[in-house]
Amino acid sequence: MKKHDVPVGEFKWLTLVSPEDEAGVEVLLEPAEHPAARPFQAALFADGIPLTSFAVDDVRSEYERLRALGVRFTQEPTEMGPVTTAVLDDTCGNLIQLSNYRG
Repeated sequence: MKKHDVPVGEFKWLTLVSPEDEAGVEVLLEPAEHPAARPFQAALFADGIPLTSFAVDDVRSEYERLRALGVRFTQEPTEMGPVTTAVLDDTCGNLIQLSNYRG
């Protein structure tokens, strides 16, 4: 859900929050207008490197919940020692990692 939509010259300062927790995590969407932004984004995606990572309580349950909503994952939940990760395609040219540390 859109929280802030502030015009800043040619672009906007746009943030999103979960409709279930408007005071929770706020994601800022940045324009990709810098000359290095698009090649950087494309190189990360091509190499399978997530642009960012979000910690979640349970990667497997988030994976199942998001898949049921139609989200496409490029990596199913994978255990790597005490860490479980899954990677999704945000449909905007980025890979996003979900992770959980069991320490």
